[in-house]
Amino acid sequence: MQPLLKVENLVKRYAKRSLAGAREELSALDGLSFTILPGTTLAVVGESGSGKSTLGLCVACLEYPTSGSIWFEGRDIVELAEDERRRLRPQIQLIYQDPATSLNPRWNTLEILTEPFALQHKFEREEMKQRAYSLLELVGLSSEILGRPPAELSGGQRQRLAIARALALEPKLLILDEALSALDCSVQAQIANLLMELQSSLGMTYLFITHDLAIAAHLADEIAVMNHGRIVEQGPVEKILRQPQNETTRQLLAAVPRMTRTALPALDP
Repeated sequence: MQPLLKVENLVKRYAKRSLAGAREELSALDGLSFTILPGTTLAVVGESGSGKSTLGLCVACLEYPTSGSIWFEGRDIVELAEDERRRLRPQIQLIYQDPATSLNPRWNTLEILTEPFALQHKFEREEMKQRAYSLLELVGLSSEILGRPPAELSGGQRQRLAIARALALEPKLLILDEALSALDCSVQAQIANLLMELQSSLGMTYLFITHDLAIAAHLADEIAVMNHGRIVEQGPVEKILRQPQNETTRQLLAAVPRMTRTALPALDP
C-alpha cells in the first residue's frame, strides 16, 4: 500500500531579530521524515515549542517549508504552483485546539457548514442545507442548532461542529492540532470515539498532534515523539509505551499518571 502522506527531510526556519538587532534564524523543524498509510493515524507528540504545530501548518499548505518534500498521493505539494496548492487544500483539513479560531462567531451553524460549498461554488442552496443536516448527523449533533452561533454551543459541540465543517468537502487527511486538549476528560473521550468511528466509516487518515501521550495511545496506530524540531523516537503505540528509548518519551510517559507499561490506556466515554 502506498502512503497517503510522505514527509522527507522537512525543514522550516524562521527569521527573527535579537535584542541587539542582529538577524537570527529559529529552526522550528529540523529534518523530519515519516509516512502515513491511508486509513491510519500517526500521533505526533511533544511538548509546547517542539515544532508540532509548524509541522501541521506545512502539511496543510498554510506554511511553506524552508526545504524538504511533502508528498500527498504521490505529488510533492512543496513544488506545486500556488493555484495547484489552492485546489489541493480541500483534501487536507486542519482542526485547531480552539474552534473559535476557525468558526466565524457572527455566523450561525448553517452558515458555517455551508461556507465551504459556497467557496468552492458547489451545489444549490437547498442541497447545501441538506448536506449541512447530514454533516450534523455524522458528528452526532442535532439539527436544532442550525440557527445558533458558536457562542451558544458547548465546547464539545463546537469541536464537533469544527469536525463537521472540515468534513464538508470530503478531505482525505485531517490534521488535528491539540483538538482535544481544551475539553474535559468525558468530552475528550466522546470526541476521540467519534474520530475513531469516522475513521472506520469514512476511511479517514489522521495526523494527530498532541502533548498528551495517553490520548495519542488511544487514537493512534503509530506515535512519533518530537523534541526541538526533530522526531527523536517513532514506532507502534505499544512499543513506544512499553519500551521507550528516548528521554523525551520517558518524560512524556512520566507526566501522565494514568499511563502504565503493562496496560494500554483507554478513555472512558
